[in-house]
Amino acid sequence: MDAFDKEIIAAFFVAALSGEIAIDIIRKKLALNPEYIEERIRDLVEKGFIENNKKNLTELGRNALRVVLAGGVFDIIHPGHIHTLKAAKDLGNVLVVVIATDKTAQKMKNRIPLHNMELRKDLVRSLVMVDYAVVGYEGDIFKSVEIIKPNTIALGYDQVHQEKFIVDGCKKIGINVSIARLQSPIPDIKSSKIENDYGKSIYGI
Repeated sequence: MDAFDKEIIAAFFVAALSGEIAIDIIRKKLALNPEYIEERIRDLVEKGFIENNKKNLTELGRNALRVVLAGGVFDIIHPGHIHTLKAAKDLGNVLVVVIATDKTAQKMKNRIPLHNMELRKDLVRSLVMVDYAVVGYEGDIFKSVEIIKPNTIALGYDQVHQEKFIVDGCKKIGINVSIARLQSPIPDIKSSKIENDYGKSIYGI
């Protein structure tokens, strides 16, 4: 299977989460002739990666992908986020990012977020390495995991989650995942430091 076939299968995975049409996702990413895309989709149907209805992946198709899940607040997007999300995408074929709800963000940051959760989701989804972004569930990080069923969960270097807690929680809902703790080449750049340096003036930006 070549890289283009992986892109098509990834688009079908994202379409199942987002409700979008897979071919529209493919055409946004790849400037190719629609007839050629349809031809490649038919070929993947024949090979058993996509259902005959051309809407869903088969089990074979899903197993051909490595889905990576990352999460965070993403209120002030900075170079550290960009590096971390690029590194997360490099771990697989599809990167899904879960955005903290406003209540969760306020608990984590001890302040009301600058941007509400829908705007933070849209900001993250606009990043080129992100295939899909979704707002998480209040008080239960494993609900998103259960829906997305990732192969890998990528944690930022400063995220407080313990690897064993996540692995054990995933096993309870029947999902086996690997955990990747990502490092940052610029650990001094993070949201809390930006806020400390600029104080309340950042709200006026």
